[in-house]
Amino acid sequence: MAKKLRIDLNTDELIGSREASLMWGKQKDYVRTIYNKYPKRFPEGTIRKFGKQLIVTKEGMEIVTGTKLEDVKKK
Repeated sequence: MAKKLRIDLNTDELIGSREASLMWGKQKDYVRTIYNKYPKRFPEGTIRKFGKQLIVTKEGMEIVTGTKLEDVKKK
């Protein structure tokens, strides 16, 4: 029986900070800037640094920006 993965790294719920910034129509360094200035704006578990790369969840971006990804795509 295959062991169930706790975290699926193939999900589209995890986004690099630069890509997430651009997806939400922000400057490419938006996520990094907000995280460095106001790290508590991201709920626990919605952003993490891997080496120099920040990975953010879709949920984290929606909370920080106040805009759902589906609404951004409609524009």
